[in-house]
Amino acid sequence: MEHLFELYQKLLRGTSLDFQRSLIHTIQWNNRLIGITGARGVGKTTLVLQYLKKEFESSGNTALFASLDHIWFSTHSVLDLADQFSKVGGKVLVLDEVHKYPAWSRELKNIYDFYPELKVIFTGSSLLEILNSGADLSRRA
Repeated sequence: MEHLFELYQKLLRGTSLDFQRSLIHTIQWNNRLIGITGARGVGKTTLVLQYLKKEFESSGNTALFASLDHIWFSTHSVLDLADQFSKVGGKVLVLDEVHKYPAWSRELKNIYDFYPELKVIFTGSSLLEILNSGADLSRRA
């Protein structure tokens, strides 16, 4: 998990706040489970990184951004990440590219149900896969 924190800090350093889409002000960031969908290249990743930079850059390890297409997830599960992150005092977990991870919706449902101290924000560009996910997130996200 330490490697993911290092990558997250590197991404934050490279994230500019010069231009921000107005959507950043309309999302209800206090919700426990937020899903952001859209076509590839529209700025979902930049949007969540800007939010994290503005709100959590100086908050130590209370927030974490992880892209689920990273090789780390070939030997680790999202549920394991949430468990470890929660145990070190994590509060906001951002999961980018969820559609690239098998069984992502079931694991998100488990995180929502069993880790109430965590806020989870997820992004994905494959709208059909997200809408047809195996676990019912409709009442949660």
